[in-house]
Amino acid sequence: MSQRKLLGMLTPSSNTVLEPTCAAMLAGVPNVTAHFARFRVTQIALSATALRQFDEQPMLQAAELLADARVNAICWNGTSAGWLGLHADRTLCKAIGQRTGIGATTSLLALEEIFRSSGVKRYALVTPYLDEVQRAIIATFRGEDFECIAERHLELRDNFSFSEVAGPTVADMVRSVAVSRPDAIAIVCTNLRAAALVEELERQTGVPIYDTAATAVWGALRVAQIDPKQVLGWGRLFRELA
Repeated sequence: MSQRKLLGMLTPSSNTVLEPTCAAMLAGVPNVTAHFARFRVTQIALSATALRQFDEQPMLQAAELLADARVNAICWNGTSAGWLGLHADRTLCKAIGQRTGIGATTSLLALEEIFRSSGVKRYALVTPYLDEVQRAIIATFRGEDFECIAERHLELRDNFSFSEVAGPTVADMVRSVAVSRPDAIAIVCTNLRAAALVEELERQTGVPIYDTAATAVWGALRVAQIDPKQVLGWGRLFRELA
């Protein structure tokens, strides 16, 4: 029997998109499955209450539960480092490794790696978030030497509401920023129904599009030493960045 590979995903409690999306992405990859542990996240804002949702301890407790399943990688499938700073994800991954002995990554650390590997300097940003959160994400990536040249956001706070944004709305946002001809477009939110749109939107715009639910899967596959090229039909990311 072929050895199974198990990808552990840390999941916001109110997220209803990333689990079916990850399962769909991996459906054609033999012997690879995704497994999920939730911790409470209900709103995205910069208030003290909202920021406390991403304290390290609940995330580490969820990671320990994934470790019980003997997963081969643990990924924080969320985008909080966009407004907390990428150092938060780097610290979290180190702590997960120390606590569980399992390699870890995150949606945004994978996105950063993808930007660097593919030579992205000027990007466009699409999210459902508040103005204040959008500005914080742009500042975080500016600090990593990436320039945002176009952006669209929806001014939403409730995490569950992100999952109810219609696909055509997301597609319109992507097409509107594509006219600025960025090196890439980042869709930053793992609770938007966006990943399944990427293949067609890349064909329409000619611009690489990196959805953070997809970057999470890409990053987790790499930690687990699985070739991401086995994921078919989900955009240039999986075809071009092994």
